[in-house]
Amino acid sequence: RLGARGGRGPYCRMRLHLAVTAILLVLVSACADAGSTDAEASRLVVAIPRDGGPINPYSGSGDFLLGFVYDRLFEPSPFVEEAWPGLATGARQMDDTTWVVDLRTGVRWHDGTPFSADDVAFTYHYYRDGPPNRFGHHVSDVPTIDRVVVLDSVTVRFECGYPCPTLERITMADLPIIPRHVWEGVTSPRTMTRLPVGTGPYVLEEYRPDQLYRFRANHDYAQGTPAFEELLMPILSDASSAFVALRTGQVDAVARPVPPELVESFSNDPDLDVMTSPALSIVELRPNYRRPPFEDPVLRRALSLAVDRAGLAERVLLGRGRPGDRGYPHPDSPWTDPASSTPSDPAEARRLLDGSGVVDRDGDGVREMPDGTHLDLEVLVDAGEATRVRAAELVSRQLGDVGIRARVVPLESGALSQRSATREYDMFVSEIGPHGAADPDQFVMSHRSGYLWEADRPFPAWDTLFVRWKAAATVEDRSRAAHDMQRLFNAHPTSIALYYPDEIWAFRPAEHDGWFPLPGHGIVHKWSLVHR
Repeated sequence: RLGARGGRGPYCRMRLHLAVTAILLVLVSACADAGSTDAEASRLVVAIPRDGGPINPYSGSGDFLLGFVYDRLFEPSPFVEEAWPGLATGARQMDDTTWVVDLRTGVRWHDGTPFSADDVAFTYHYYRDGPPNRFGHHVSDVPTIDRVVVLDSVTVRFECGYPCPTLERITMADLPIIPRHVWEGVTSPRTMTRLPVGTGPYVLEEYRPDQLYRFRANHDYAQGTPAFEELLMPILSDASSAFVALRTGQVDAVARPVPPELVESFSNDPDLDVMTSPALSIVELRPNYRRPPFEDPVLRRALSLAVDRAGLAERVLLGRGRPGDRGYPHPDSPWTDPASSTPSDPAEARRLLDGSGVVDRDGDGVREMPDGTHLDLEVLVDAGEATRVRAAELVSRQLGDVGIRARVVPLESGALSQRSATREYDMFVSEIGPHGAADPDQFVMSHRSGYLWEADRPFPAWDTLFVRWKAAATVEDRSRAAHDMQRLFNAHPTSIALYYPDEIWAFRPAEHDGWFPLPGHGIVHKWSLVHR
């Protein structure tokens, strides 16, 4: 299949496999030479799909890598019903805008420096006032934290700019805490290359760009005991190579989901096991709301109605996922409206298009805009993602059935990212992960940042709901306002949920059978590799 879809014949695949084998042997051997016999007996090798940089909150490392090194006040994420204590032992809401947090005692950073309330206050102020990163909006906008006050070495007070009833369950469960003594004075965090210092269960001892990460156990970890003395994570960007390495025993697990077409063979392999985890990701169709025809909300609704999500899920996912018929955000998030619905109704899509004057005037099967412009559009998609390419092809046919010509244009991932960033597209197919698809604060922020909408673009109905959302002083009132926002969004979406993929992970149980599926984080995360 790879040969047919990706242009790789057997000879190319064999050369790639041999090259990967040689790289893995060199890397593992080099690390074995550096370690002890005991460490070799307690090593886990996990292939990861990309280089996340030197693991800091500004390097785009990804939550699972950050989690091995850094801890949050509450764990494991905002995507569970109730988080458990992390670096905090508890939090108390004093009034609508004030929280007091009690911290663990006896915690040390990897370099031996004691952890204290100063580190927590520094972290939140640094994210708020420093260069932007993926965590900053949780402090500077949605919500706004005016200041964090150190009451004593193990107690801090959070003061919000408007009611913040979900601060413990969302913000404190998302932001990794960084050490003040390391980061104070760092003005260009994205260029910081030193190995990270955290409080997490593993210490990063070696990082080779585009090759590997090597961690050792932090035996002083306050929240449990690391399951392995050493974690070796070679970077294998080619998915087929990573799964060949797993099948042949060169790695013990792969930190990427198994493609649907490989699940059955992996399930039948006596040396492997598979496990499903709640993915909380959405494969989406993104119309460009900044330019015709999709600045018109009626046309975006027609686009959504034209998509047969059930057919997509059946033909693309091979039963390994669900139709995106509950829209955005992900329906398995504890923060999503349980009544959300995005039905497929091509007849209604045609009616809306007709009513907007978007009709086929010349009888060629393609509708024209009122100014005579043909509805002849492009659907961009990552050429390296075969499942998404197939989804784009099916969406193209479905849109053609209502008179919208949508030509699929596969692009290399970098070119697709560039076109997306510069808004040079009509539509594209992509995947949004759990931070965007399951975090309710990020859903709001995405309407202010330009992803789903932008703060200075007129949208009176949304603005009214945002005022109500900000004023909500209880979790229940905040959730009700958020659900109304979600219903408004799904009626005229700027992201059309196509399907919710399952995530199925493969591993060698003889090497480790303690994998813990975590919503939005799969199985490769620190809580799978810590005994609590």
